[in-house]
Amino acid sequence: MRKIIFIGKSGAGKTTLTQKIKDEPMHYHKTQYINYHDIVIDTPGEYAENASLASALALYSYEADVVGLMISALDDFSLFPPNITCLVNREVIGIVTHIESNGAYPERAERWLRLSGCKKVFHLDSKSGKGVKKLVDYLIK
Repeated sequence: MRKIIFIGKSGAGKTTLTQKIKDEPMHYHKTQYINYHDIVIDTPGEYAENASLASALALYSYEADVVGLMISALDDFSLFPPNITCLVNREVIGIVTHIESNGAYPERAERWLRLSGCKKVFHLDSKSGKGVKKLVDYLIK
């Protein structure tokens, strides 16, 4: 299985998705540092939200085979600028989370990810499990 690094703002669902992929019990805990697992690199949202910490994401992306840019379907803005994926020498995919939440707007989140340069975008909800298998199957390729 290819290793993926999850990058997104706080609350995007990076840790919850990591727990689901690893088949761990789901419980909330704030990610304080980069968690390096066998198949997932889980990053704190603050690293994507703060330019002075973002260089750590660039360094850890070299440890991954795939970069996963994550946006919640509940978000009202994107952290990722247009065409950012061209700066990465890894495959970059988009992941829209919280698709089953009240008020979710997954189409908008997907548009933002595509504007950022993501050619492949997955829609999922980690709590229900919807769409998670498609992502895992893609990483197994």
